[in-house]
Amino acid sequence: MTITLNHTIVPAADHRQAARFFASVMGLEELPPAGRNGHFAPVRVNEQLTLDFMTVDDPVGMHLAFDVDPATFDQILTRLQQAGVPYGNRPTEPDNGRIDHPLCARGLFFVDAARNLYEVMSPA
Repeated sequence: MTITLNHTIVPAADHRQAARFFASVMGLEELPPAGRNGHFAPVRVNEQLTLDFMTVDDPVGMHLAFDVDPATFDQILTRLQQAGVPYGNRPTEPDNGRIDHPLCARGLFFVDAARNLYEVMSPA
């Protein structure tokens, strides 16, 4: 059997707001609330992976990295710029406005309100 990641829980200060932010930047759709009492705000990333945002008292940010094709990278970059969301080319500088990533042709990092660090990488 092949092992694939089905879902992961992403800590958030406000799960619905965090899911909305992530979905809007990445060009994805939010799913209806899930879990008992709707305590998860899911966002389907692809056929295999869903991110379930969950409100926690003191969220500790995690790192989530995504490989994307060049056209998708351009769309994400445009959405970040239009929304005024800071981004940068290094995890220690997620707000320097650069996309010259050390591991790929183009890449960027951005942070949400719960200090989750998102990385988007493109081969061209």
